[in-house]
Amino acid sequence: MTRIFDDDLNAAFATRAIHAGQRPEPLAGAIMTPVYLTSTYVQEALGVNKGYEYARGKNPTREALERNVAALEGGRHGFAFSSGMGCVDSIMKLFKAGDHIVCGENLYGGVFRLFDKLLGNFGLTFSWVDTRDPQRIEDAMTPATRLVFVETPTNPLMRICDLRAAADIAHVHDALLLVDNTFASPFFQRPFEFGADIIYHSTTKYLNGHSDMIGGIAILNDDDLAARLQFILNAAGAVPGPFDSWLALRGTKTLHLRMPRHDENGRQIAAWLAERLGAEQVIYPGLPSHPQHELAKAQMSGFGGMISVELGSKERANAVLSRCRLFSLAESLGGVESLISHPASMTHASVEPDRRAALGITEGLIRLSCGVEDAGDLLADLEHAFHVV
Repeated sequence: MTRIFDDDLNAAFATRAIHAGQRPEPLAGAIMTPVYLTSTYVQEALGVNKGYEYARGKNPTREALERNVAALEGGRHGFAFSSGMGCVDSIMKLFKAGDHIVCGENLYGGVFRLFDKLLGNFGLTFSWVDTRDPQRIEDAMTPATRLVFVETPTNPLMRICDLRAAADIAHVHDALLLVDNTFASPFFQRPFEFGADIIYHSTTKYLNGHSDMIGGIAILNDDDLAARLQFILNAAGAVPGPFDSWLALRGTKTLHLRMPRHDENGRQIAAWLAERLGAEQVIYPGLPSHPQHELAKAQMSGFGGMISVELGSKERANAVLSRCRLFSLAESLGGVESLISHPASMTHASVEPDRRAALGITEGLIRLSCGVEDAGDLLADLEHAFHVV
């Protein structure tokens, strides 16, 4: 029987989501990749093994996840980590003191905290720019720039970066382009097609999709760069456990089923909010009122379930948050259940207030992660919640 593995990228997305990267389990033929709960591996003789020596370096369950997500992104190499931030931190170890990184100013707040409060102490320098405008990226490039790091759509302002333009600018300056593809997922956006060098995900979010694990993953095509990141993964050891890897792998098998429903619900709810509040208060790339709607359509095949809403004050935001029932007040996103959050005090609390205000992350901004529940029930919940504003 022929099996679809990670090297068969001609198969459709749904087929790759279910089969890519999977190896027949040799003992009993189990259809699901086993959870290899082991810290070490018995060697056949001195210097002779089956490709595994110690589980920090390699684990078969983790490798199945890595191969699977790499195939979904159209990449050659995948490296899974214990968290999204562990993944970013390990990627940054590809660089050295004196190197300069151009960053999107609206990267996830935890990334800003890592760069601003920790990695700057080790000699890396960072410029924060509005990556909606490619010229801002170009203007920030220096002879020491080694990386351009963008997120699109951004969290929580849903800004879109022109990936082709960003890649071209980075490569002219002999720098790499790193893309955080967490919000779109490989189902709706594949940055390698636009020239990206590294793709990063918080697997906690849409890839896993069930809010029951923490993880991160990096996908690369360049063999030499991949060898360096493999060394960092083993040396620094920010690796996920096998059960977390298995949970994420279980999640990717239904990514092609979940993402259209997230998108369908997101579109309906964004349209309802725009009619209820006015389009200028609703930030969703799928709305024609979004200033980068055409760019989003050009490089994304769908818009997903993430929506931000500006309510004008913390009091109005809190009034809505406190009345939601189906939309649970919680951090994170991308699960089957709908969540609602307050970025200024949750995901971006580590960003200084004046910087948040300059970006537009106000005390009145709320963020919705639309799950896969019945859209009518979600709209009824929001009707109840927004009745007070």
